[in-house]
Amino acid sequence: MPGSMETLNDWLARAEQLHPKNIELGLDRAKEMAARMGLRFDCPVITVAGTNGKGSTCAMLESILTHAGYRTAVFTSPHLVRFEERLRLAGEAVDASKLIANFEAVEVARGDMPLTYFEFTTLGILRCMIEEKPDVAILEVGLGGRLDAVNIIDTDCAVITSIDLDHMDYLGPDRESIGFEKAGIMRAGKPAIVSDPMPPQSVIDHAAAIGADLWRFGHDFNVSGDKQQWGWSGRGRRYSGLAYPALRGANQLLNAAGVLAALEALRPRLPITAQAVRTGLAMVELPGRFQIVPGEPTLVLDVAHNAHAVAALAENLDAMGFYPTTHGVFGVMADKDLAPILARIGPMIDRWYFTDLPTPRAAKAGDLLASWQAQNTRTDVSGSVHADPMEALRAAIEHADPADRIVVFGSFFTVGGVLEHGTPRLQAKHLLPGG
Repeated sequence: MPGSMETLNDWLARAEQLHPKNIELGLDRAKEMAARMGLRFDCPVITVAGTNGKGSTCAMLESILTHAGYRTAVFTSPHLVRFEERLRLAGEAVDASKLIANFEAVEVARGDMPLTYFEFTTLGILRCMIEEKPDVAILEVGLGGRLDAVNIIDTDCAVITSIDLDHMDYLGPDRESIGFEKAGIMRAGKPAIVSDPMPPQSVIDHAAAIGADLWRFGHDFNVSGDKQQWGWSGRGRRYSGLAYPALRGANQLLNAAGVLAALEALRPRLPITAQAVRTGLAMVELPGRFQIVPGEPTLVLDVAHNAHAVAALAENLDAMGFYPTTHGVFGVMADKDLAPILARIGPMIDRWYFTDLPTPRAAKAGDLLASWQAQNTRTDVSGSVHADPMEALRAAIEHADPADRIVVFGSFFTVGGVLEHGTPRLQAKHLLPGG
């Protein structure tokens, strides 16, 4: 084993060298490793898959279960700023030293087996979670479901959030094939919660084929509400007079509905009180999901990185009310379908700041500008290119008036790039003394 492996970054750099491909779906290597390492949870496991809403769903589950007195371990990906964010133990990002110890164990068990970066780090994180002996483990799928390394763990409750077109190179060309991949996290005889109101038939068929206990939004559970509060009803239980989840956005009610269904399905093993539900939803936090940072101008951070998520972002921006000018800081991966993203949010953005991102998978800022110019029909907008998200944000602040808003979106890298040194609190130059 390399003798120079002292820091977490050393190990992450090493993990990037172990396989020629960044992503290679398939469970054979990870299953073999899990057997060698004896990876098995002694607590209930909830696995969450979906196109959008996975991170929010995990955060709500974590918040409610924590307020119910359970010790949680939550694995999510990707991270915004620091790798340690991928594992939260009792609500806190894991200490790097714990990850290092578990990555060493993966390296010892690996021998000469080639593992992808995601496989290597997932195995280390799963081992770390098991070592911590939590009361409940929450696992977010990285990509798809059926062939994702997370799926080596048999779940006690599968949650499938929205299903839409993304990662089509890996998951298939349409919602039906993508739905089948997501449905791969379901297990026979175990609850499978589907919070997408119109799931692909492939999801329903797969649940029937393997004998999963399917809970469908609109069939097995539902929501109702007015402007002040909302209610949930499911198999044999109702919650009424709930405050809306602290995470903003219209889509969060669907995510919350799926969360309550999962907790209801697991009630025999993880009983919770109505008070834990109320407090957990009211207190949930998740950076970068339609996160509004008060200031002048207002700052909106959203990791929306596909057409479906950007459509939700556009709706949420629309509901914010009037701003004289909306500035958009945008960086995105090269494999995303840009046309529907630009078409949906284009009418709302008055000044674009396209940014390069620190990964070879990202689209170049200059290419984004060219794609935008090719489809833009407005004469009152402008676009510029920037080397990194922080530089783009600074340019937006420079051009913004106090009453404007700045929206940073397109990727975890874009939002992470402006959160690197903490959450920016904006104060427009016009408000500064002598400005």
